[in-house]
Amino acid sequence: MSKVININRLKIELKKDILLDLSFKIKNTTALIGESGSGKSLTLKTILNLLPKNLSADFDYSSDFELNYNNIGFIPQNPFTSLSPMTKIKNQFFCKKESMLLALKKVGLDSWVLERFPNQLSGGQLQRVVIAIAISKKIKLLLLDEPTTALDEKNKKMIIDLIKQLATEFNLTLLFITHDIDSIKDLCENMIIIKKGKIIQDGKTNEILQNPNNEYTKTLIESNFKTRKFRK
Repeated sequence: MSKVININRLKIELKKDILLDLSFKIKNTTALIGESGSGKSLTLKTILNLLPKNLSADFDYSSDFELNYNNIGFIPQNPFTSLSPMTKIKNQFFCKKESMLLALKKVGLDSWVLERFPNQLSGGQLQRVVIAIAISKKIKLLLLDEPTTALDEKNKKMIIDLIKQLATEFNLTLLFITHDIDSIKDLCENMIIIKKGKIIQDGKTNEILQNPNNEYTKTLIESNFKTRKFRK
């Protein structure tokens, strides 16, 4: 069973304005949902210890493992900008070749990828490379920052299915940051709704989707699925 991470306190202030004031649990597969500017990215950057220099967080957590580089894997939003364009894929891993090949196999890619540059791969292939880099370490927590935004619907479904499979196989705790509820409804057991730096609903994904307890959550859900239907 994957580990539960208790975020006991995550507070960020800037010139007496409170940007974030949260406490929540990351358990099994959890999604953090909110509109742009709600505080999702600040939450992610705090956990990754990547806050900009002008910000500092009052951050306290409890977990069976330390939140550090060795234990956390990160899948960013855009695979096209997350890899060095002038560096072969094999030199973007930080592990032995055996681990590279095993990780690539897990995401459905072969060894030929290692000799390619990022611009020689498709968006779906690049995102799988980024996932392979993340799981090439023995991570315990996987953070995802809208990893399907730059992909078409076919590749989006493939990546979501792959993440679900890997989370189960490697017993990973998952925190999926997104505004796209449709992308996580079959992946994340738990959902946290965030607005202007505060949590307004937290619980099981299917329960929140069926019974939003406030107008913001209800509007977010309805607008999300209306947009999806329109796109189809």
